[in-house]
Amino acid sequence: RFFMTIPEAVQLVIQAGAMAEGGEIFVLDMGEPVKILDLAKNLIRLSGFEPYEDIDIEITGLRPGEKLYEELLLNEEGLKATKHNKIFIAKPLHIDYELLERELEILKQKVYKSSDSQELKEYVKVIVPTYKMAQ
Repeated sequence: RFFMTIPEAVQLVIQAGAMAEGGEIFVLDMGEPVKILDLAKNLIRLSGFEPYEDIDIEITGLRPGEKLYEELLLNEEGLKATKHNKIFIAKPLHIDYELLERELEILKQKVYKSSDSQELKEYVKVIVPTYKMAQ
């Protein structure tokens, strides 16, 4: 997970808003990710205890829809630098809207004709190559 102070987050959002010309997708540099396990251990130590000796840490696993890694921006999209070293703009994707409409029509027909949710999810992946099914 990523953590930043509220003032830092507010400042970045305001600065990104000042750069906006219309329609951009801004990506903020959130710093280095912090493992939740490391965060838990540090909080236990800061409270004067030792992890696994004084306080157990129980790994419960992922909840539905939860991911191990946050993807702030997909590689296919790329980033364009701005004058601020922690603010980037996502490079726009070029979409063939006629092809998209045809693919969505095919998906609609599949929804009407099939009860196989796996088949539908796989076709969504054809339309949106970066789509990842929840596990």
